Parts: sequence; C-alpha cells; structure tokens
Amino acid sequence: MKNVLGFIFCACCLSIEGFGQATTGKLTLEQSVAIALENNLDLKRAELNLLNAEAGLLETQGQRLPSFSMGASSGYRWGRSINPVTNDFETRRIGNVNISGSSNVPLFAGGQINNSIKQAEINTKTSRLNVEASRNDISLNTINLFINVAFSKEQLNIANSQLQTSRDQLERTSRLVQAGSIPIADQLDLQAQMATNELEVINAENNLRIARLNLSQSLQLPFTDEFDIIVPELEVEGLEIDNRGVEHIYSVASGYLPQVEAAELGVEAAELGVRIAKGAFAPSLNLSANVFSNYVDQANFGTVDPILSQFENNLSQSANLQLSIPVFSNFRNRAGIQRARVQKRLSEIQETETKNLLRQEIETAYTSAYAAKQSYRSSLLRVEALQEAFRMAQQRFEVGAINAVDFQVAQNNLFNAQADLVTAKYEYVFRTKVLDFYLGNPLSL
Repeated sequence: MKNVLGFIFCACCLSIEGFGQATTGKLTLEQSVAIALENNLDLKRAELNLLNAEAGLLETQGQRLPSFSMGASSGYRWGRSINPVTNDFETRRIGNVNISGSSNVPLFAGGQINNSIKQAEINTKTSRLNVEASRNDISLNTINLFINVAFSKEQLNIANSQLQTSRDQLERTSRLVQAGSIPIADQLDLQAQMATNELEVINAENNLRIARLNLSQSLQLPFTDEFDIIVPELEVEGLEIDNRGVEHIYSVASGYLPQVEAAELGVEAAELGVRIAKGAFAPSLNLSANVFSNYVDQANFGTVDPILSQFENNLSQSANLQLSIPVFSNFRNRAGIQRARVQKRLSEIQETETKNLLRQEIETAYTSAYAAKQSYRSSLLRVEALQEAFRMAQQRFEVGAINAVDFQVAQNNLFNAQADLVTAKYEYVFRTKVLDFYLGNPLSL
C-alpha cells in the first residue's frame, strides 16, 4: 500500500533543527506541519492506542504457550493436627515449608486462540492505519490553515493598497479644492472613502490575526504577536483538475487511503469475533502438570531430617488431561454469538459509511475545484478590465471630467474585484491540492 505520508512529506521535509527555528521566527509550511504532527494530542492518542493494540497482540500470542508458576509457603501449627509427612495425628507445634510448581497448556480450545491471535493482528494493523490517517488529517488541516493565513495577508495588502490610493487621491483633491478648481464636496467624499478604506484595513488586520490564531492553536503553540508565517509563492499556472472525473479519483483514493483499509479490516476482525464466539460451544482440552514437596521440622517424632533430604523424599509430581464440554452456560455463549454478529454488522455499516463519506468528500472537492477554477478565470478577466476602467476614471477625475462619487465607484469596483480574485485564487489552489491528495500526487505549495 502506498503511504500517503510520503506524498505529504515531499513538501514537508522534517528536521529536528526545524523545530527550534519554527518557534522563534516565521514558520514555513514544512515547519508548521512538523510542529502540528509533533504536538497534536489526537495523534498522540492514536499512537497510544497502537501501543495498546500491540500489547493485546502480545498477550493473545502468549495463550499458545504453556503457563508456569511457582510458589512457596511456610508456617507453624499448634494443637492436634496431621503431620504432613507421617500422616499421623499429633498434638504439638509443627513447622513446615512447602514448595510447588505448576504448568498448564491448552491443547484445543475450539479455534478461539488462533482466531483471537488473527483478530489481534488485524486490530494492531488497524490501529497503525488509524495513526497514519490521523497524520494525514492533521497535515491537510495544517495546510488549509496555513493557506488561510497567506490569504488573509494578501487581503490585507489589497486593503492597504486601496487605502494608499485613497490617501494619495485625497491629497491631490485637497490641493485642487484649495486652488478653487473643484468643490469641497469632492474632498469630503474622498475623506469618507478613506475612512471606509481604513475600516477595511482594520477588518483585514483582524481577519489576519484570527487566521494566525487558528493556526497557532492548531499547532498547540502559545499565540503571540510575533507568531507569523513565511508566505510561499503560490503559482496558479500549471494547476489542472483531473478530467477523468470523480469515479477515477475515488478508485485511486479508495485503493490507498488508510481509513478505507482500516474499515475493511474492521469487518475481517468482526468476522473473527463471530468465530471466537462460536468456539465457546466447542469442547476444550488442557494438559496440566504439578510438582510439590515440603519440609516438616517434626517429621520423625523429634528427629529432624536434613532439609534437602526431606524435600527430596517428599517430592511428588502429577500430570492431568482436562476435557471441558460446555453443556449449558446460562445462554452466555448464545448471547456472545449474537453480540459478535451485531458487531460484524456494525463494522459493515462502518465500512460502507467510510466509503460513502470518501466519495462525498471527493465529489465535493471535485465540484469545488471546478467552480474555483471557473471563478478564478472570471475574476482574473474582471480585474484586468476594472484596472483599466479605474485608470481611466482616475485620469478623468484629476482633470475634473467626473466627480468624486463616480471615482469612488470605480475604485470600489476594482477593490472588490481584487478581493474576489484573491479569494478565488486561494480557493483554486487549495481545492486542487486536495484533489492531488486523493490522487496520491505530491503536496506542495
């Protein structure tokens, strides 16, 4: 199976040095993804769940092996009791030391052990896939938040540019008003326009701050005014949407995305759960062995035998085969099968839901990417036309051919078009990258 993280880390070459640099200066995309993967608590939780699954697998595999335990005890008894060596009733204090060892190995358990091991192996693999899926989600989310910051920065640049244009125009108009060339109403209109542009700058700064805050919180970093990113050059040229459609993208994505494979493995694990539950109806056969010896300080009516000699003389061994046939278990086994079958059905529903959700996400991503492409092209043409219209309006306003209101209309039209172009550009870039992710292409900005 392809590893989608290989695709992500084509863009995100992680390094230990990058962590230290990332927290003290502006972050690159690579550093942002690295920090997100390092700090995300959901990912840590998924990794711990994987360790639990591995521990469960180790425990299940151990059921095939013989168990062995040893024990020892020591004590005294008073009054009339049986001497454990002579088996005579005696009335005196007797001290004794007992040692024992026992072993048990299952010979047959209705396939429950083998199926449990297979199920634990699948659960471990599923947990590993869940870690991978979590890393993918974190990386994509970080890229999205990073792009939002870059987008907000560009929106702020446009707002500042618009404000500077209004400020320059107001200075020219003020000189013309002082010279008596144009009425003061034009100056007042431009002052109102500049106040509006100042408000738009403030709003853009707030939007940028919120975007930076969202990224910082996603990275689990304390937010400060110094927290910022290095904006990459986003190239729109060369971006293309796969024309083979949703079905092709879905067939590629469903073949390598970890969440799909994890859902499929969930059904396999549930089927093994049914087999394990059925195995409870089968007889089980176990082999056990025991070793026992003891020492008594009053073994021979006051004569104390050497300790090792007495342990050797009192040594006993036993071996047993135990067959257990379940005849009636108060419906526990029947209820276990029912629960296992329900779990299998739930796993099948989960598999269907996962694949349906993936298809819906791809349909949405493809439709959004296509719409963003059309919107970007239209916005580009619109800005080009309005730039020329604004240039002409500016020239006409300076010579008094149009009033301030008409000039403001041309200026606002250009500003709105530029803002829409930025929105369309970043939407197009991100939606295309999402499709690249589903197609298994390298992710980079």
